[in-house]
Amino acid sequence: MVGELAGRAAIVTGASRGLGRAIAALFVSEGASVAILDLKQPWAGAVADDINAAGGQAIGIGCDVSDRNAVHAAVAQTLAAFGRLDVLINNAMWNKYEPIADIVPETFDRMTRIGLGGIVWGIQAAAPAMQENGGSIVNIGSMAGRLGSPNALIYAGVKAGVDGLTRSASIELGRHGIRVNAIAPSTIATDGVLAMLTPEAMASRLERSPLGRLGETSDIAETALWLASDRSSFINGQSIAVDGGLGHAFMP
Repeated sequence: MVGELAGRAAIVTGASRGLGRAIAALFVSEGASVAILDLKQPWAGAVADDINAAGGQAIGIGCDVSDRNAVHAAVAQTLAAFGRLDVLINNAMWNKYEPIADIVPETFDRMTRIGLGGIVWGIQAAAPAMQENGGSIVNIGSMAGRLGSPNALIYAGVKAGVDGLTRSASIELGRHGIRVNAIAPSTIATDGVLAMLTPEAMASRLERSPLGRLGETSDIAETALWLASDRSSFINGQSIAVDGGLGHAFMP
């Protein structure tokens, strides 16, 4: 295999669909072996089977990223399969949009355990495996963590926390040759998002975008590839907005 990630091994969480699947597919096309992690093992396995049938190398692992032991086991399984770990993409998230008055403890617990806990356990498990060769960890945040969003109190808080986790981990792990960065997308045109947006909501988001479009999964995947590759070897502790300029659109 040739490509920017030839000979390297990666884990992508939440990789059976959407952003995670797009990232995993691009990494494989650039020569990486990829562990596809998803809460539902059959979904992860199906993606891995498709990759292997096309000539790539992948394994599918069922993993609840909010479970520390499960995440550590998934890293061990990846090392057993590929012999190394060079890249971790912390993408898995569960979200529920609702007014503040409707939030219940179960929603808060689930979102924070997956959106923050999953990243903590992923970093904790992956870092020792990366110390020999160095590595890159990329956390998927959101512009909601910077700008806020109605009916997204927990989501925005979690994604703001992703930026803080990223900065702290980059300081602690940089001395071991492990870079930690984040990507903060605006609205991305995944199947789930397109199914959720009403025509009115879609029109509003397009009107607010300086580029007049939603982001594509390829926009995020290409950024993740850059951060995973040697081309970004001096980029560490950053949260990169991939938002078409949305974050600046309403500044005076």
